[in-house]
Amino acid sequence: MSEPGLNARLGDDMSPPELSTTPSEFQVKARMEGKRLDAYLASRYTDYSRSVIQKLIDAQAVLINGQPTKASYRVRLNDEVRIWLPELGDDAPKPEDIPLEVIYEDEALTVVNKPPNMVVHPAKGNWSGTLVNALQFHYDTLSNVAGENRPGIVHRLDRDTTGLLIVAKDDLAHRKLSGYFEQRTIHKEYLALVYGVPTRDSDYVERHIGFHPTVREKMAIRLPEDGGKEATTFYEVLERFQGYAFVRCKPATGRTHQIRVHLTHVGHPILADKAYSGRERITLADLAGAQAADGEQVLIARQALHAHRLRFPHPLTQEDIDLTAPLPQDMSMTLEALRTHRRQG
Repeated sequence: MSEPGLNARLGDDMSPPELSTTPSEFQVKARMEGKRLDAYLASRYTDYSRSVIQKLIDAQAVLINGQPTKASYRVRLNDEVRIWLPELGDDAPKPEDIPLEVIYEDEALTVVNKPPNMVVHPAKGNWSGTLVNALQFHYDTLSNVAGENRPGIVHRLDRDTTGLLIVAKDDLAHRKLSGYFEQRTIHKEYLALVYGVPTRDSDYVERHIGFHPTVREKMAIRLPEDGGKEATTFYEVLERFQGYAFVRCKPATGRTHQIRVHLTHVGHPILADKAYSGRERITLADLAGAQAADGEQVLIARQALHAHRLRFPHPLTQEDIDLTAPLPQDMSMTLEALRTHRRQG
């Protein structure tokens, strides 16, 4: 550390472990401008809780343009950020023999079909059983751009969202792919089952998204002055049922929980999305009522959201790559039950 006594100011709950002796340094990009400093750093360093980030700010382990500031500071374009992070208490992810469904693979990248109930990378409370643990077992080389706890990880899916996820095998491919995401040149399509029946065949939601004001695990529609960042989701109705719909979503931006928040905002939360719909499962009885021979059969017990399609230029050859992943079994079962018991007359 360049400043003596910094660890002491953090208090007993931050020591051990000690802070890193080498700070991380970077500039704020345009798309992050206006975000609260603590929220911005918590979204960038997801291995650390927001409370830990706030302690670092209070202890002057975060400098903006060479000066300490408050957690409520709104970051600006090209602000110079310097942060000393505490060492993580766990070692680098351990390889685990977890099966992977590989959709595409070459010398630069792999695309996998992520199953439900799998966290993408290790973090507090989830140090094993993650996609990264599986990748460490199956691949000898992965990119290091995102840090040792996220080898190969270019983007993420929520724990219970299934579907296509790109993994970079080297740093050059990783940087090119990250650039595609930032420039919004990667085409993404999701399939979802939702409550209610949209009146329009297609529409879009354009509402800023930020951290929920009271529930740390959720996101919400937020004004820019409250930390909300621009977000746009296009959707179209594929099938209508009595009280439900099957929709395709095309997010133009990539905010956390974006599709889940936007669909909830327009009155069509995703089925079995506990955080946003209040229900954590759908049974056959929910859809079939008295017609169900086995009413307690659980059709789906996680949000009915699937990353179905990715189209992007290859990071090395620029060849167009267009991939799809079929609906997982739980969503297929739910869709078939809707077709059987909830078809519109």
